[in-house]
Amino acid sequence: MPWREIAMNIFRKKDASKNRTGMRRHLKLVDLILLGIGAMVGTGIFTVTGIGAATYAGPALIVSIVISALCVSISALFYAEFASRVPANGGAYSYIYAVLGEFPAWMAGWLTIMEFMTAISGVASGWASYLKGLLGGFGFQLPTALNGTFAPQAGTYVDILPILVILFVTGVVLLNSKAALRFNSALVVLKFSALALFILVGLFHLRPENWSNFTPFGFGQIYGGQTGIMAGASLMFFAFLGFESISMSVDEIKEPQKNVPRGIVLSLGIVTILYILVTLVLTGLVHYTKLNVPDAVAFSLRSIGLDWAANYVSIVAILTLITVCISMTYALSRMIYSIARDGLLPRSFKELTATSRVPQNATVLVGIASAICAGIFPLASIASFLNICTLAYLIMLAFAILKLRKEKGQPKAGEFKTPLVPLTPILSIVICLSFMTQYTWDTWLAFGIALLLGILIYFGYGYRHSEIEVKEK
Repeated sequence: MPWREIAMNIFRKKDASKNRTGMRRHLKLVDLILLGIGAMVGTGIFTVTGIGAATYAGPALIVSIVISALCVSISALFYAEFASRVPANGGAYSYIYAVLGEFPAWMAGWLTIMEFMTAISGVASGWASYLKGLLGGFGFQLPTALNGTFAPQAGTYVDILPILVILFVTGVVLLNSKAALRFNSALVVLKFSALALFILVGLFHLRPENWSNFTPFGFGQIYGGQTGIMAGASLMFFAFLGFESISMSVDEIKEPQKNVPRGIVLSLGIVTILYILVTLVLTGLVHYTKLNVPDAVAFSLRSIGLDWAANYVSIVAILTLITVCISMTYALSRMIYSIARDGLLPRSFKELTATSRVPQNATVLVGIASAICAGIFPLASIASFLNICTLAYLIMLAFAILKLRKEKGQPKAGEFKTPLVPLTPILSIVICLSFMTQYTWDTWLAFGIALLLGILIYFGYGYRHSEIEVKEK
């Protein structure tokens, strides 16, 4: 096939909202809100808030959170409009497929797979940190070889606890969707009880002098900074990842054109308020310089003598960080199912179980890949790589909303409308690029390798097996 024809074909379009699937529509708005909250409230609030305050922004981390929330909120508006106008399973992948074409869609899908796989791994690592801290209090420690990511010089080869929790989560997600999400919803409620306890108890023990040096690292640089409010914002971006999980489950949602935009906006609003309150109390209880610990929320309570509250938070964190893994494993398996259904990944990943109609092979793949990543790579490396992959495809989504408006005009009555287009997509691109420049060259190298691998998979397999290509033959 001539190169010119290939160049034209890689931008062939497909409106996946017209596809029919074998999944059951049973999820309501409250299920979506809890799914979004379950995906977002996890390692970010229990661990990353302390690290961000101690090493990036001090008490001004709440400003970083607002900036991150602004960036994510703008992207959420794009998701909401696409969900109402192109209600297809697969999130950004399906939206970009319908507007920009196949190859951009594949790259967005590949970056989303990288994001969610490493997010599951990162949360599992955070969960393991809390469990190790609790077990350490009782004098119990795992053998050194099984107690850390791959670092032979330190005697550690694999971190076994994150692997075990991911295997458990995979088993839960292999149940029917309703059972998995009911379990997830119960744990989300438990998680809220711990955070509510922390905020209410903490309000009575605040020390305002801890906020006196509010911006110890300054604002930082809009491009290329390593510390300051902007660098903190690039780190806290990690805390909001997962809101996209709602749009990846369209085939199982009742009235998706109404409920997906509502679920995204409401869950994101609730989480933003929660993050601001927790960070404000956290830096008010303990001076920010002491918060560079993996269990910041529990640590701050212990530092003021409230061991009972700290133990409750630790136990709940151990139980409920699992909700993030469940939400993201659930969403990613649906993403892989959607891509396989289009022929860009092997068709075995689109097979559904006979009774519960769950994409079994896709779910097992997510579990195995995430477990390997969690057992070998450290959390800091995972978080940076995850963020840069997400920012890259959110830039693509911003371009896609501009193209959608150009080709199909304004949303119709009853469809969600992103305000201030083209200003909001341009602003989103500028902010995302700013965040991307905050990362180190190591992160950029890993990102480049991931892009190259994605390109090789597409031209080695996806291009020739695409459903559109097969139909044309």
